[in-house]
Amino acid sequence: MADEGSGESTLTVLVALGINVGIALMKAVAGVISGSAAMLAEAGHSVADTITEALLLTALRRSERPADRRHPFGYGKERYFWSLLAAVSIFTSGAVFALVQGYDALVNGSADEGNPLVAYIVLALGFALESVSLSRAVVQIRKEAAEDDTSIVKYLRDIDDPTAKTVFFEDAAALIGLLLAFLGLFLHQLTGSVVYDGVASLLIAVLLAGCAYVLGRTNRGLLIGRQADAALVRAVRQRLFEAPEVEVVVDLLTMLTGTDRVLLCARLDFDDALGAADLERACVRIAAELTAEFPALDEIFLEPVPREDQDLRARVLARYGQEFVSD
Repeated sequence: MADEGSGESTLTVLVALGINVGIALMKAVAGVISGSAAMLAEAGHSVADTITEALLLTALRRSERPADRRHPFGYGKERYFWSLLAAVSIFTSGAVFALVQGYDALVNGSADEGNPLVAYIVLALGFALESVSLSRAVVQIRKEAAEDDTSIVKYLRDIDDPTAKTVFFEDAAALIGLLLAFLGLFLHQLTGSVVYDGVASLLIAVLLAGCAYVLGRTNRGLLIGRQADAALVRAVRQRLFEAPEVEVVVDLLTMLTGTDRVLLCARLDFDDALGAADLERACVRIAAELTAEFPALDEIFLEPVPREDQDLRARVLARYGQEFVSD
């Protein structure tokens, strides 16, 4: 399942990369010919998207490396690091450039403009191509949301694969940016005022900054170490409760170590009648059953603890609240 998901993400990124390279060149030429600040801002937008796709491909390739001595939990979080850099790229290469173009148009711009026909053609082609890229990202997200039996909105909020989310957001922002550029160019042509062109460029800058912020916040949470999906945590806790040797689930810790990779640490109060050998066999069996039922569990640690440990109980209360603590 993880390999299939990685293949889906790679195809989504490759489609977006190929489209963005072509669009960036067309927008740059159209921007120079038309003299439109919004068009040049959109060229910068597409350059930022192209850099983003290259970084996402790096993320996909490096995150699939197997665990080794220096990184015993694998390299899954490389995907989050490179995706964070992609978010920074959207801001620095896209938002800042668009801001400069908009400012220059408002402060130093002239009402004179070049031939806008080429810009209109490029905007139409760009909209069609970006729609293809976005539809590819939507197909992947819908498929994965359906597999998780959740809504698209919730899936995008909780997703542990930032590549598909990044492509989705940047393509949606690209379509909105093209509409803003069209309005700026059209109103500039209609009224002769460069203000509309400059404002459109500034709005593109705000759009890209907002997109970069959302993606950056997502990857920050994944890098810090986010808990696994709540539904998975509840299901694992229930299975541990159902194990005949387990009397109380004292604590349950999970962390995403990569896409479809979850580290699980469970502190369990076992039946006091169990001997040392019985306890060892129980831990091995429970871990094997959890791995078989929940393939996302990459590493499982089961620790026998007494439920009366007050220090541990206080830490669990501070982390989860009363609803998790068993009496």
